[in-house]
Amino acid sequence: MGVPHFLVIPYPIPGHVNPLMQLSHLLSKHGCKITFLNTEYSHKKTNKNEQSQQTINFVTLPDGLEPEDDRSDQKKVMFSIKRIMPSLLPKLIEDVNNLDVENKISCIVVTFNMGWALEVGLKFGIKGVLLWTASAITLAYCYSMPKLIDDGIIDSAVEILHYSR
Repeated sequence: MGVPHFLVIPYPIPGHVNPLMQLSHLLSKHGCKITFLNTEYSHKKTNKNEQSQQTINFVTLPDGLEPEDDRSDQKKVMFSIKRIMPSLLPKLIEDVNNLDVENKISCIVVTFNMGWALEVGLKFGIKGVLLWTASAITLAYCYSMPKLIDDGIIDSAVEILHYSR
């Protein structure tokens, strides 16, 4: 086996992309191989410097939306990503692994709304890590949402905040 190879998959908003990019740089400095997966749209908007391009391999998949679609509608983005990307990720993993058979992907790192990718990775025997980029109280709130709805404390219309589960 070669060096550790991380496939990093952030949800395509700056609050997820930036922390995972910082983590990727740190892992790269320690000799790890990094493949950073962005949506095609997010990748075009991401500011990459020369050093990033030398130490991090960037790959993209479509988010399933049309160029003119409103990507500020996070519900629309999330459902589109969950509809299109899980079926495309296995081929991407195979393609990346075929490029360097000595350094196949050994771990997938995702942010909270991209947890579906961990299930895809398990089919390849790849371990995974879920990274939460917001505050701990926000995570507790997200996990408490179903109980708050079931207990009638909040209206089920608020459940949209919990669509990533």
